Amino acid sequence: MKMKINIEELKFSRELIPIVVQDYKTKEVLMLAYANKEALRKTTETGYAHYWSRSRKRLWKKGETSGNYQKIVSIKVDCDEDAILYIVEQSGVACHKGEKSCFHNDLVK
Repeated sequence: MKMKINIEELKFSRELIPIVVQDYKTKEVLMLAYANKEALRKTTETGYAHYWSRSRKRLWKKGETSGNYQKIVSIKVDCDEDAILYIVEQSGVACHKGEKSCFHNDLVK
């Protein structure tokens, strides 16, 4: 059963919630980031992905310096309300190291 979840109902950990980002065309997982309530509000208001940078301790819009923006196609909340999936139209690459996806490395045995 589908439900509409309000930002206030989400389960944040230390004021953040993990965001998995997926390309709407290829279904490839592009990245994992974190958002606070302000970032989620900005994302829903503007239609472009916003996150909370844990290293810079500030809000940021994906692509603000690289030009590799993420236009929101849809936003899904997981069944426990403690993680979010952004389905996006990615312009350029998602990874700050120049790769299409941040998940480009293999774990060795």
